[in-house]
Amino acid sequence: MRLPVIILSLFVGTLLVSCSEKSVDVDNLTAIGGKRYGGDFRFMSAEKINSLATISSVDHYSSRLVSQIYEPLLKLDVHSMGISPAVAESYTVSDDATIYTFKIRKGIFFHQDDALGKKRHELDAEDVKFSLEMACSNLALNQISYLLVKRIKGAQEFFDNSAESLPKSGISGIKIINGNSIEITLVSAFAGFENILTHSSLGIFPREVYEKYGDKIGEHPVGTGPFELESMTDEKIILKRNNEYWRKDDFGNQLPYLGRVVVTYAEDKKSELLAFRNSEVDLVLEIPVEEVEHILGTLIEAQEGKNIKHKIESESSMSILYIGMADASEEFSNVQVRKAFNLAVDRDAIIDGALEGEGWASHNGFVPKMVNYPTEKVQGHPFNVAKAKQLMKNAGFPDGKDFPELDFYINAVEGSKTYKVSASIASQLANNIGVKLNIKPVTLEERNKAILSGDAKIWAEGWLADYPDPENFLFLLYGGNVDDHSSYSNRFKFNNSKYDTLFDKAVSETNPEKRTELLLECDQLIIDEAAIMPIYTDDNTVMVNARIRDFKVNEMESLNLTHVFIKEPKNQ
Repeated sequence: MRLPVIILSLFVGTLLVSCSEKSVDVDNLTAIGGKRYGGDFRFMSAEKINSLATISSVDHYSSRLVSQIYEPLLKLDVHSMGISPAVAESYTVSDDATIYTFKIRKGIFFHQDDALGKKRHELDAEDVKFSLEMACSNLALNQISYLLVKRIKGAQEFFDNSAESLPKSGISGIKIINGNSIEITLVSAFAGFENILTHSSLGIFPREVYEKYGDKIGEHPVGTGPFELESMTDEKIILKRNNEYWRKDDFGNQLPYLGRVVVTYAEDKKSELLAFRNSEVDLVLEIPVEEVEHILGTLIEAQEGKNIKHKIESESSMSILYIGMADASEEFSNVQVRKAFNLAVDRDAIIDGALEGEGWASHNGFVPKMVNYPTEKVQGHPFNVAKAKQLMKNAGFPDGKDFPELDFYINAVEGSKTYKVSASIASQLANNIGVKLNIKPVTLEERNKAILSGDAKIWAEGWLADYPDPENFLFLLYGGNVDDHSSYSNRFKFNNSKYDTLFDKAVSETNPEKRTELLLECDQLIIDEAAIMPIYTDDNTVMVNARIRDFKVNEMESLNLTHVFIKEPKNQ
């Protein structure tokens, strides 16, 4: 006899709640509330993902998968921007805001792996300490030391002595209180520390996995997240459901709902859109609006069944595209040259022309709009060709004469948004101040190597907030990071003592209003010194197959697939 759906749902919900000690195959079962388990969620990446090591994840391509595999101490609600416990069940902060004590949640288990033996490994304070110390190390594998090294007491000394291996003494500012409690002491009060601990690259992983795989840990990721690695090849990455995941939904159903997450690689945006049209992928990120109707037809046509049923969702993005310059190089050490470059670019023309109305021209500072940060108080560079020409003349390069021809590094393919923007900038600089830039499309890895080696004097780059704090953007220009070889720490080699003093005051200021004013001063100084060229901010616009339910876009452009489920639409 076929059971009524409501009875079957209640049965499955009870099964999921009661079987916490065993892996349960739930594909195609119905949870309490009617959501179905199972199915593949498919999307494409524009860049090759070679590593799923949490501490190596410094770009949003890998972060989208790393955040499904690992979990940090704290969790950021990307819609409310509120912080809540994650791996940490609760935490307290000392009166002087320098000591954080975390109680680690019990009952969280790592994904199974040969490195952990047959016995399930429950996450504890030792794992948290090890993961944080790895994130503070100077090992080549670690690309996120900039997040913590200057914050935690003893972390700088640990970093200086960990290029080959981790010092046995550990970090003095990270202490285990007991098996489920850990204490972190800061160098000084830092209002943004809780935000940092939500960073996806600070996910917790076990020492045993690193000891077994070493630098190959990116091919053997082991975390506590809703999904775990099934396979990783040159063609695709597949994550499978973690059947022992600790989180449950409001009805008590075990999460996640999806059976697998499948990521393949796109040759270009057109091929990605065609794959969406053919129902080969469920999600298109960073969609070029001008191409959608041409390839897929209108939303009305979709609703009438003339093409694949889909939704287009958009949210303002906490990101900025800018042009980076090697500020200490012979070409850009003169502030007049940097100012001339900024003044010679018509950002509104880029939006109206190259981007066909998409995005928002950056007329203020480096930091994009975010809650409680009045970026409109920062005065950016207006478009002024006459002044740009005069500055170039003052610098000894009248009409661009004797200024060297430079390669303009971009990690984008021809026809993409970044390519179009870069081409427009190169054209404007040639026409307005006589400077010639040769667009050089490269991979993300190639561009980063060129910047760090000094080969790249000018490049196009974007920064997407790691956490919702202006400090996350302004830290990139901090002079104390000039000699830091982390991938994204002051790649411009901008060194200004006034800026550093303001920044130091800002990050240790506990009064929110005073802190914001200091950060605004930092932002204005970046513009006054023309340390970089802010170009535009964007919207996070995505296209989703109508069968994908409970998918939500957000300002951080992150993917939270924990609650996503699949329900096929009718008449398709």
